[in-house]
Amino acid sequence: MTEDAGRFWAAVEDRCPGLLPERDAPLLHASLLRLLAGGDDRAGRLALLRALGCAYRSFGFRPWHAAAVGDALLPAPGMRWWRAWRLVERAAARVPDGPAWWPVEVLDHDRAADTVAILTVRPWRRLPIRAGQAVPVCTPRRPGRWRWLSPANVARPDGTVEFHVRAVGAVSRSLVHEVRPGELLHLGAPQDSGLELVDDGDDLLLVAGGTGLAPLRALVEQVAAAPAGRRVTLIVGARTFTDLYDAIALDKLQQAHGWLTVVPAFSADPEATPAERGTAIALATYHHRPGQHVYACGPPAMLAAAHRWLHIAGVPADRLHLPTIGDR
Repeated sequence: MTEDAGRFWAAVEDRCPGLLPERDAPLLHASLLRLLAGGDDRAGRLALLRALGCAYRSFGFRPWHAAAVGDALLPAPGMRWWRAWRLVERAAARVPDGPAWWPVEVLDHDRAADTVAILTVRPWRRLPIRAGQAVPVCTPRRPGRWRWLSPANVARPDGTVEFHVRAVGAVSRSLVHEVRPGELLHLGAPQDSGLELVDDGDDLLLVAGGTGLAPLRALVEQVAAAPAGRRVTLIVGARTFTDLYDAIALDKLQQAHGWLTVVPAFSADPEATPAERGTAIALATYHHRPGQHVYACGPPAMLAAAHRWLHIAGVPADRLHLPTIGDR
């Protein structure tokens, strides 16, 4: 615990004995300071508020604790602090009961590409995840900063969670280039992201760009665990074959499941076959069939193209599913 975090906890403990566990004081202190400092994009700010809202409920904060926490955090909290506290209160009203956050150990760190890492983590207590959800993630290397990531798997018997991370932004750059096995991370409460599976049995067209593959791979695992009968086409976009960072896992999935077709989409690979050339969205318009649910996840430009071109291709609005939070 840093000296500043120690003073913060001692001041809160003096005013409100037993309110804040000492072990959680450093992360709460850093997260509150980050909220006051600002500077996050919209997705990062929402991830931060999700974590702080869960902490508010978990620790049993009430409106009258604002003065004690503010006095411990700042010498003379002003209107900016009270506005920040109101944001946390509003976030707390929208989160479920549960832990403030889940400490996790990094078990494996695989540099799948120059700017992409696949992290496998093990929570100290089981994380209640569902395919398609997003999770706020924080590393002590960037204290108080949170970023959304989507698990690439459904719940496993051993509780481990796999994340695909591209080095965009301070948190993700640290996760890709600095974090190593054995380190501690913190996860916030999972949140629906708009990519949860519609359970009506209709076929699926999944369109992935970059690490947007992660939640769509989790959907494939969810289909695999359900009764047979649903066919899935997974289009994975990359510039060239070497940019297809999860190729081995995708090949294993396709070999294991006859109902799954994986279609690579290479936008800048002269060696690709004609059926594999083009952007993920361009190939999606070709492979779309009436009656399918279409899920797309990737960078903002790809999602904007998906919204436009898949609508033109005849995908009804209620069958096009795009992420509502996070970035890829």
